[in-house]
Amino acid sequence: MTDSSSSSSSSSSSSSAWYQVKLKFFTKIRRFVNKTTVNKRCETSSGKIDDDMSSFELIVDEEKLISENNNHGNNDINGILQKSVKRLHFGSRDEKAEAAKEIKRLAGGDLRRRKMMADLGVIPPLVAMVGLEYRGDHRKLAIQTLLDLTNGTITNKALMVEAGILLKLSENIVAQELAKHEFAQLIMSLSSLVNVQFPIDSSKILPLVLHILKSDSSIETNMLCLTTLYNLSTVIDNVGSLTTNEIVISLLKLASTKESSEKALATLGNIVVSLMGKKALESNPIVPECLIEILTWDDKSKSQELSAYILMILAHQSSIQRTKMEEGGIVPILLQLALLGSPLAQKRALKLLQWFKDERQMKMGPHSGPQSRRSSSFGSPMHQEDLGKGKKLMKKMVQQSLYRNMETITRRANGGSNPSSKVKLLVVSSSSKSLPY
Repeated sequence: MTDSSSSSSSSSSSSSAWYQVKLKFFTKIRRFVNKTTVNKRCETSSGKIDDDMSSFELIVDEEKLISENNNHGNNDINGILQKSVKRLHFGSRDEKAEAAKEIKRLAGGDLRRRKMMADLGVIPPLVAMVGLEYRGDHRKLAIQTLLDLTNGTITNKALMVEAGILLKLSENIVAQELAKHEFAQLIMSLSSLVNVQFPIDSSKILPLVLHILKSDSSIETNMLCLTTLYNLSTVIDNVGSLTTNEIVISLLKLASTKESSEKALATLGNIVVSLMGKKALESNPIVPECLIEILTWDDKSKSQELSAYILMILAHQSSIQRTKMEEGGIVPILLQLALLGSPLAQKRALKLLQWFKDERQMKMGPHSGPQSRRSSSFGSPMHQEDLGKGKKLMKKMVQQSLYRNMETITRRANGGSNPSSKVKLLVVSSSSKSLPY
């Protein structure tokens, strides 16, 4: 009994070893065949087709070998996959479309299978199907299949970029034939490659995104485009291509819409930290007014925080920008935000208020002690004196009004009790000019 058992075990072990050797052999053969046949187009010569088909049989044989240890259901799936891959490489256009449908169906629920499909070389012919030489329904099907193949695998995304998918998408835009939502999904998925430092050319993606934003106003598609822009903005090398007037205007427009404000403001926040990005925002005619307006959105605390952050960067060491903000009515809004905003928004509002306070003190200069009267060669001395008194009186009234507003806001925030402590908080803070928040 023991001898029989050991004999059986030995036989099984040798069979397994032989099986592994055979697998390695077919793997090497498949890799060689992929390099020479997978990117070739079918030619009309029957001899050439026969050679390609016989080479491709080596790949199919390997898949049959793998499927020998699977159950009957897996054998059926592998058989369908083998047939579909063969038709995708060597079939007619209609046959390729049918094969793409099967690949899309099989790729849906199995990450291992999606990776195996990429190893079998399905991505280059699917990318080719996005070209204008194919019918619109074929192109849309190819996009959907590629989108399924990107799910959960960075390698498949990289293979698509290397196969020229961005160029194929650009051709569709030139022809004004674009399945906008599916294209936006695929572009967004490919843009995530920047997170793994894969080199991806943003100059090829940005025209696609701008076209989609202009031609499709749905919030779902806009959010896909915004995510693409945000992904690109996280890499400092892409900031230069993101600071064009078109992109900045699009981002500011989306930032002014509550549904898309957070992602748009986060993208602007990544751009504004560079010198080029700061100049692009400073030169825009609706800045800082649109950002000041966002500070009043009490139901969007994250948007308030991001807007305050961008305003801090614009105001830092820029007297011109601080003047524009003050003329835009930012001070009372900052007072309210410093009292009722989120903790982070309060810190940023207080820092901005301190800068405005310091600058006002520098402009006003010392006021204690007697002031020398200035004489002028134009107009009567009495008129000049009255004009000076009027200006001083006006400044005093403005300061008193501002102080009363601060007391009122504080009283409301505290339910009417002891407003003086928070009023002091608004006017006393660090004199540092850094951006710690």
